Amino acid sequence: MSSSIKIAVDGMGGDRGPRVAVEGAVLAANQWDYEIVLVGKEDVLKRELSKHRVVAGRISVVNANEVVEMSEAPVQALKKKKHSSISVAMALARERKVDAFVSAGNTGAMVASATLQLGLIEGVKRAGIAITYPTVHGISLLMDVGANINASADHLQQYAVMADVYSKYVLGKKRPTIGLLNIGEEESKGTEVMKEAYKLLRDSNLNFIGNIEGRDFFTGRADCIICDGFVGNIVLKMCESILETVVNLFQREMMANPVSKIGALLCKPAMQNIRRTTNYEEAGGAPLLGVDGHVIISHGASSARAISSAIKAAGQTVENSINEHIISAISDLNTNHKPSEWKPLPNESRIAKEAS
Repeated sequence: MSSSIKIAVDGMGGDRGPRVAVEGAVLAANQWDYEIVLVGKEDVLKRELSKHRVVAGRISVVNANEVVEMSEAPVQALKKKKHSSISVAMALARERKVDAFVSAGNTGAMVASATLQLGLIEGVKRAGIAITYPTVHGISLLMDVGANINASADHLQQYAVMADVYSKYVLGKKRPTIGLLNIGEEESKGTEVMKEAYKLLRDSNLNFIGNIEGRDFFTGRADCIICDGFVGNIVLKMCESILETVVNLFQREMMANPVSKIGALLCKPAMQNIRRTTNYEEAGGAPLLGVDGHVIISHGASSARAISSAIKAAGQTVENSINEHIISAISDLNTNHKPSEWKPLPNESRIAKEAS
């Protein structure tokens, strides 16, 4: 890995605060050849850093004396807190003083700050958050999971292009299959936006396999599943709940009687393997694709290990020149169909005006 890669980490973001952010940065700095810049309240971060041993020169601190809390309204918080850790770190990314930025902080603030400070990649109309998840046939990708809740058909087509690029150059899929998450497999199913998106994807040079239903989510039928942020976020949160519920139910039944306890011991190695496969800590964070920079958004409840994995993911997006590939892919996008006119919702126009 190139030692020239510099990654900013939000030292104040996440439910667990600076202790976990710093520990995750230390884990990454001692394992990979990246230079890490912790951004946040300098005295707090240095105090946490003093508790760890770090390879010399791998971690530095940039002061930011304000914090965007998880419960705050994103745009208002960014306007009010000009010196928040998110704003300061995003400015470092905008000025190319760092190559990537990782945060487990307020997702809405991250998306708004990245869009306003970094801007969008040439040709991209909307950024989207992509997550990787395990299926019975390997890792798949879902996009968007919350950056924009009201996508047009053109936005969905561009999400597919960006997901295709990420799958190729980070996940190593030679020709990823693309599925459109819908209420039925037939081309005629869904809203007018979904029908138009189907046609755009069908006529593109992507490896589009048609509509995907919820029952196909974990089968691995599609390497990339495309949807708007409203649907994607609900799917993401429900999947988290299902996995947690299944584990709890299994543990309860395994402890129900002496015989099942013996069975549990015999099943333990298999269960540990499944847990490793489905552990969100391995992915660490989700790339915000489409912005003119490399941004990784981590879960608010991220552990130190998850933060470390997110830093690794950030490094991979830089090393594999993801944005350059997206620019090329967007420019090559099939333009046989005239893009539909996009009119933002009233609240989107208001938010844009407030943020400007």
